[in-house]
Amino acid sequence: MLTRRPSNERGYADHGWLKSFHSFSFAGYHDPAHMGWGNLRVINEDRIAPETGFGTHGHQDMEIVSYVLSGNLAHQDSMGNVKGIPPGDVQRMSAGSGVKHSEFNHAQGEETHFLQIWIQPNVRGIPPSYEQKTVPPASKRGALALIASHTPTTDAVKIHADAALYAGLFDGAEQAQLALNPKRRAYVFLVRGGLNVNGQSLQAGDALLVADESELTLSQGQDAEVLVFDLAP
Repeated sequence: MLTRRPSNERGYADHGWLKSFHSFSFAGYHDPAHMGWGNLRVINEDRIAPETGFGTHGHQDMEIVSYVLSGNLAHQDSMGNVKGIPPGDVQRMSAGSGVKHSEFNHAQGEETHFLQIWIQPNVRGIPPSYEQKTVPPASKRGALALIASHTPTTDAVKIHADAALYAGLFDGAEQAQLALNPKRRAYVFLVRGGLNVNGQSLQAGDALLVADESELTLSQGQDAEVLVFDLAP
């Protein structure tokens, strides 16, 4: 089963300093038909104006992944981490028993565009932790590179959740396949460009909800950047 979710059906919030598209119910956007998919709970596509950001706030028992598309995201948390997250890096914060953090765009005259992703953990009450890695662009070129998993590889961060997250770049004749367990769920989010996934044509901001499928084929990319989630049922 493949269900396309067009970009223009997402929730949207304009706070002036922050413009955010919500793939699933979040804050003031509530849609009972889109509360999450499997154990994927949040995908917010955020654009933060220069020299603004999210003040200190708390999280608990959630795996939070940030994927920066342009600009630079400044992160500070109650564990003592003070980091900058540039495009090409993947950042994971396990909120566990509780953590506070803030996120800012300190770049003058440059918007920070990033994806904020929440995945429900398979363990609760663990000590909070932080991890950040650079994913080489070459590993994503015409392929799906693992960038987050409960059993990570060298270029992937570890998440305490029954899930795996892949990133890929596709253009022209480049294509890739990903084997799936049909008893699980998958989710495809097209970050930019155009892409064909199992016969479905996607444009930037579109998503594909996947169930009862044994394989994904990604092809016919047009300057495409895509995230693919392998998720618990």
